[in-house]
Amino acid sequence: MAWTWRFENSDGSEVQPAVQPEEFTTQGDAESWIGEFWKDLLEGGAEQVVLSEDGAKVYGPMSLRANES
Repeated sequence: MAWTWRFENSDGSEVQPAVQPEEFTTQGDAESWIGEFWKDLLEGGAEQVVLSEDGAKVYGPMSLRANES
């Protein structure tokens, strides 16, 4: 199984991430990674992300701005 993130701007168009992710072997690894790099991704132009498992959407879009405080 491969867990991957799709990075989007606010209208849902795909954008290149400021930090290049790997393919993750677990959902937890993918979520830990986004938790670590969300701010860099947001500053680099990604507004939201979508998580997929083997190409099938699991959830999203999830705003990166919701993490700001």
